[in-house]
Amino acid sequence: MRKDNSTNAFNEKQINDSCGMAYSLSIIGGRWKPAILCRLLYGKMRYSDLKKSIANISERMLVAQLRELESEQVVRRIVHPVVPPRVEYELTELGLTMKQMLKAMSEWGNMHRNKVQGTESQIPVDTCI
Repeated sequence: MRKDNSTNAFNEKQINDSCGMAYSLSIIGGRWKPAILCRLLYGKMRYSDLKKSIANISERMLVAQLRELESEQVVRRIVHPVVPPRVEYELTELGLTMKQMLKAMSEWGNMHRNKVQGTESQIPVDTCI
């Protein structure tokens, strides 16, 4: 847990308040959020399908990242009142506005990886869009 009144927190708030790119990256950045957003661009997904589609993500981390995206109003959690409970996630209207940005980031990342490594990646590339 981070202190809200630390120099680091103050600096982060200052740059997020003054730079749209930094603010955007604070919402979608991290190890798992891009993978989650990439999958939800195609439509609603049940929690279990989302979990299966992202290799090596723990349940704890998936729940935490989904909660953060939900609190940022990028992802919507839909609970169906059935037994057993069925939970789905989808992008909100605000989340859907990120489609072009995420596509551009994906394309740039693939291009940069290929240029830096000098060859096509041996790891299967996850195509977002």
